This record gives sequence, C-alpha cells and structure tokens, in this order.
Amino acid sequence: MVNSAGLFLAIDQSTSATKALLFSQEGRIVDQETSSHQQIYPKPGWVEHDAEEIFQNTLKVTTSLMSRHSENWNNVLALSITNQRETFVIFDKETGHPLHNAIVWQCRRGADICDQLAKDGKEDLVHELTGLKIDTYFPASKLCWLLDSRPDLRERIKNGTALFGTIDTYLIYRLTNCKVYATDHTNASRTLFYDIDELAWSKDLCDVFGVDFFLLPEVRESKAWFGDTDLVGFLNRRIPIYGVMGDSQAALFAQKCFEPGSAKVTFGTGSSILLNIGREKRLSNSGTVTALAWVMDGSPTYAFEGIINFTGATITWLRDQMQLIKNVSETETLALSVPDNGGVYFVPAFVGLSAPYWRSDVKAAILGMTPSTTKAHIVRAALESIGYIVTDVITAMSKDAGVELTTVHGDGGAVSNSFLMQFVSDLNQNTLLASQLPELSALGAVFCGALGLNIYQTRADLEKLPAEYTKFTPLLDVEASKKLLVSWHKAVQLILNQSNQG
Repeated sequence: MVNSAGLFLAIDQSTSATKALLFSQEGRIVDQETSSHQQIYPKPGWVEHDAEEIFQNTLKVTTSLMSRHSENWNNVLALSITNQRETFVIFDKETGHPLHNAIVWQCRRGADICDQLAKDGKEDLVHELTGLKIDTYFPASKLCWLLDSRPDLRERIKNGTALFGTIDTYLIYRLTNCKVYATDHTNASRTLFYDIDELAWSKDLCDVFGVDFFLLPEVRESKAWFGDTDLVGFLNRRIPIYGVMGDSQAALFAQKCFEPGSAKVTFGTGSSILLNIGREKRLSNSGTVTALAWVMDGSPTYAFEGIINFTGATITWLRDQMQLIKNVSETETLALSVPDNGGVYFVPAFVGLSAPYWRSDVKAAILGMTPSTTKAHIVRAALESIGYIVTDVITAMSKDAGVELTTVHGDGGAVSNSFLMQFVSDLNQNTLLASQLPELSALGAVFCGALGLNIYQTRADLEKLPAEYTKFTPLLDVEASKKLLVSWHKAVQLILNQSNQG
C-alpha cells in the first residue's frame, strides 16, 4: 500500500503507446501501466493512428492503474497529460468521436502542398510567425490535404460541427465529456497556425494553408486548469486536469532547464536537442527551429530545437549490419580499450547530414583507417561521432541564440554509456548531467500541474526537489578539446568535398 499525502495521475500519449503513471508530489514514480496501439500505413509514407483506439487505451491504462491503487483514489490531486505534439485529430463536436484516423507527425502526405507553398514564397512568413518551417512534419499541410480530399470535413470545420486538435486537445475533450476544448501553448505552437509572438492563433497562417476554422482550441498555460474528469464514470469523484505539455518541452521542463543557456539532449535513435534561449524570440540561421518552451504567468520562454537523424542508430548499425558488437553495452568497454581513436573518424551520414550541415546528398564514411586499425577504434570513432554531431548542433544553436551554454542535461538510453557522456562534456567544456530518471515527459507535465495547484509556488521550488543524475565534468582542457573538433571538422569537410565533386 502506498501512503502518500498526494499523488498525480499522468497520461503519456506517445507515437507507439499510451502510458498511465502515478507520481508522488516529489516526482517519484509509484506505478505505471502501458498499452500500445496499431500503426496504420494506408500508403507508403502515410502514417495514421486510430484515435478511438487511443482514447480507449487511455481509459484502459488509467483505470487498470487506479484499480491497483483504489485505496489512494482520494489522494489523487490531479491528472496531467503529455503527448506526441504534431499528431492531430478531427472529431465531432457533439460526441468527441473521431471523424478520421489521427494523422501522425511522421506522415508525409502533405509534402506536395509544402513544396507548392515554398514555390509561392510563403516560407519567410511562416518562419517569422511560427519559428518553424513549412514541412509536412507539422499538421497544417496534412490538414489541408485531408480537407481537400474530404469536402464534407472541410464544411464541418467551417461551420463548427467538427473540431481540430492535437492529441492533448482530443483527450481533454473526451475526458471532460466534451466540456473543455483547449490546448496548451507548446502544442498549439506546433500546428503552423499559431503566432508565437502574439501567443494567438493567426488568421494569416490559416489563410496560407487555406483553412477556414469556425473554432480553434482555447490556448491555456501548461499549468492551467483543463477541466475535470472521472475517467468516464470509473472514479467515484471528479479530479481536475492540471499540467498539459508537449513531450519534448515537458522533458526540458522536467530537466529543470529554466534558465537561458541550459540545454537538453535526448540520446535516442536520433537525438532531440532543446536549448533555452530566454524570453526573447530569436530565429536560427543554422536550420534549427524556434519553439515555445512554455508560457508561465503570461510570459513566454523560447527554445531552439534541433533534430539529429542518426545517433543511436549508428551503434545499431554496428551491431546489426556490421556485426562488430553483439550488444550496445559492449561499446563502452571497447572504446576504453584503446587510448584514442587511432586517427579514425566516423561520419554517420547514412541518410545525409542534418543540422547544422543540412546536406541530404552526402553518404556515411569511415576515414583514417590504417593496417593497425582495430574493431575497438571503429567502435570508439562511432561513439565519438555522436558526441561531435551533438556538439556541432549545440554550438550552432548557442551562437544563434546569443546565449552562453551553461549546462547540458542528457536523457535517453545512451546516458548509461559513461564514455560517451564524458566525451560530450569534454567537447562542450561544460558540465553534463545524465539523468537517471525515466519518464521525463510525464514528469514535466506533473511538475506543471503541481505549479498549477500551488503545491509548488515557483520553478525555484521545483529546483530544490531531489534529482537523480550522474555528473560529468570536463577532463580535457580547452585546447585539447578544440584540437579534437578541428580534426572532426576536417573529416566532415572531406566528405562534403567528395560529394560536391561527385
């Protein structure tokens, strides 16, 4: 039996699954329940989810979790929600039932519309107002496609009998029995319909994509109240919904990156990097997008966001394709078995190089091998390539933002690799705090909910909470770090030159 003065129920609705979690007020996980949902691929490059399945899974995991803790129902203070940000649903205003499958952020069906808008010269306007790019990653072009292919839905959006929303909006609407139609700033700002200067929906942006909305969700702060729910009659009382935040920003919040110059790197298959740039919006020259990190008490905080498409996937390639290792955990031991990389550099441009190079035409390469090169040198070079690319992106973002990098917070599976974490710290000449806490997105939403309920008065109060992390400080001096980066950039330049000549 859990004895707690207060618990938070959290929903983490991700691309692959829906998870319910119970947290203590201090941010410790008490228990959790997960259910995956079907990935639907109607055509190559198209990705959908059954939004009704997602809602039913939400009820299933929350009620199953709460059934195990029925003695604590009266201790649940609030429900918090974090979600896959760019996936959207069209649903019926009266019932909340979806009128089409949810269209997922990975779906590419809006590509032709994006290309045409770029030809029409709309890129600068969209970038200036949203901080983002015209890209089918975001909902606007795919909504435009859907309404073109379904004139009945276009008419219903126009007359207000059908509603548009990201996953958070849809879940809130269903959980509150269609009483609350709202989203938070972090989700609204990913639609390409939202002006991140004015903190408001933009008619100009709606006109760009040719969408005439009768209604759009009310935009509330992440810590605000989003209605009450009894989980569709399951609970014996209604609990308030406090703490709603898109998953990447929620992880940044959970890492307590509250000050300009603090950055979060999620080391996954690829890497997601968010850098707090403060209260003044800036636009990047290096290809990263500008995000609303959060809005608190009417004041926005902005962040640069960069996506690296191949980091952890490089190590998977060593294992599955080259069979140089049997499991990922071997990489640290192999890397440390040699004093350095032996002059070997690994440029993991398997699908081109993303930020800050933006060269989709280049190919991956391993450079500098000699007869004395061993498996250990190649594995070490592969690990180092992750550190180099992450550092390149952070450096470019920091320069564009005009803020000095202060701390790097790491999360994701690769934080268990001490060699890599130390290498990132050395290259950046900054402290790296590798989080040992799982479920950071859900925790960030819970922290926002705790602020909304005044359990914590300020973000400074959150900073006092215990944090589980491993601390890495630079062991290399500045000159040695610079020398490594110079050699890396020479290797990258060789690959870029080769591609130019080809």
